[in-house]
Order: sequence, then C-alpha cells, then structure tokens
Amino acid sequence: MRPSRGTVRAVSGLAAAGLGTALYAGVYERTAYTLRRREVAVLAPGSTSLRLLHISDLHVTPNQHGKYAWLSDLARLVPDLVVLTGDVLSHPGAQAPLLAALDPLFTFPGLFVPGNNDYHAPTLRSPHHYLRRGYKPAPKGPALDWAGFARALATASGWRELTNVRGTIDVGGRTLDLRGVDDARLHRDRLALVSGPPEPGTALALGLSHTPEPHVLDAFTADGVDLILSGHTHGGQIRLPGYGALVTNCGLDRERAWGLSRYAAGGRHSWLHVSAGLGTSPFAPFRFNCRPEATLLTLTERR
Repeated sequence: MRPSRGTVRAVSGLAAAGLGTALYAGVYERTAYTLRRREVAVLAPGSTSLRLLHISDLHVTPNQHGKYAWLSDLARLVPDLVVLTGDVLSHPGAQAPLLAALDPLFTFPGLFVPGNNDYHAPTLRSPHHYLRRGYKPAPKGPALDWAGFARALATASGWRELTNVRGTIDVGGRTLDLRGVDDARLHRDRLALVSGPPEPGTALALGLSHTPEPHVLDAFTADGVDLILSGHTHGGQIRLPGYGALVTNCGLDRERAWGLSRYAAGGRHSWLHVSAGLGTSPFAPFRFNCRPEATLLTLTERR
C-alpha cells in the first residue's frame, strides 16, 4: 500500500524542518557569540559601581579562530575585573592560541577557577546519557595539563587562581572578599578551606565555582557571599521555547540553568549568575535557543 500524497508531504516537511533546525543549531547558533549586559545591586552601600566581565566554558580547540578573535575584542569593554569560571580547554594544543587571544584582557585584574573538563579532554559519548538523572561520567579522555596552563595564565596575566583558595583583592579602591573552589562535579571542592564570613569592610563577597552544585551554593550563601559566579550548564545548551533547559548536568534546578537568580540558604540570600558559556564539547557542537555568551555585569550598591 502506497502512502498518500498528504502523508508524503507531511513527512517531507518534518524532515526538512528537522534538517533546518540541525543546521541552525550546529552551524549558526553555536558560533553566534553574544555579549549580554546585566545590572546587579549587590555592593555595600556607598560603593562605586564595578564592571565585571564573566566568561566561562570556552572549550577551545586549536583552530577556533572566530572564537579567539571574539574573545580578544572583549577588551574594548574595559572591565574593572575579569572572571573566568572554568572548562577552558578541550585540546592540549589550544593553550598557546588561547593565551594569545586573552592577552588584550590581561590589562585588567582577573580571577579564575578550573572546571571538570579542564583535567581531561572530552571523549565521544551518547548525548542520551545527559538526560539520565544523576549521571556523572568519569573522565576518560587524555589528561590535560591544567596545572601547567594555570601557571602560564597567572604568569602572563597576573590573574589569580582561586582553586580552593580564599583572599581579598583591591579593584579601583574597592576591596573584594574572594573565595573559589575546584570543580564540585569531580568532588574536588574543599569548602572547609574557604569557609567563613566575609572580611569586614569589604564592598563585595564573591564566590566562584565552575559547577553550581547546590552544596557549594548553600555553603557560600550561608557564609554571607553576595555574588556567586558559575558556568558548566551551557544554559542547558538546548532550550525549548516555553520550557527552557532540558537538563543542567548537575544538581541545580532547571530554572536556574542560565542567567541571574536569587539563591537562599542558611537564612541568607545571594545572587547567582550562571553563564551559558562560549563553547560546547567538540562531540556535541550545537546550541538551540541558547547562544554562546559572555556577560558584562555592572555591580551597583545595595539600597
């Protein structure tokens, strides 16, 4: 029995729509680099505003020339502080071109922490695994020299690595309380090393964690951290209209997978900013309704 012309047209239409969506997600949107701007009233009263550039999840490989050029151009924003929240590398040969691309940003103070994919190169795995609740893939790809890259980045830029480290930094006359952890996805975070209330008299308590796992967010918030910066989720990478992210690839709820939100723990509140990031795994090179991004956060005083 032959299908009717209507059935053939319907199937052909669906196939064309699917192909068009795949081409859009895999060819156009994944390289449609976008700068987002948000304002957050988070600084101590009386503080002058601060421009913070948040970049994350670069997932660079050696020949991503368009991404490198876009990163270099971010220096035109003249931020007061640059923060890089992990998943920087996807290939050992990307270190030198990435340092060259970031060089214009080295004029400004910076902070960074690693992500789960900074320790091993990505490998091919079926995307359906990410839809399984609680799925935690073990790193199996070739080892990446994160420690060597972190030293090279700190030496070239003067930026500070906050891997299970606390400290303070002066930015344009404002003192910021800092704390950061190694990747919670790999259970490398050591919260005991960075816990405690912010230093007195600081304009902002800032926390960095590549993966926004709730136990890290809870600890930071309960300690009195004002602003937490994370990545890892890629904003969901595929966001359906009216539904949002399908998954977060961590314990964070889907509603917070991308952007700015309020977070409550221990009777306190913090601001959480989760970047959708600039890259993808080389084995899942597509985005839908979730453009790659960097975010310029203008921090203003609380009222």
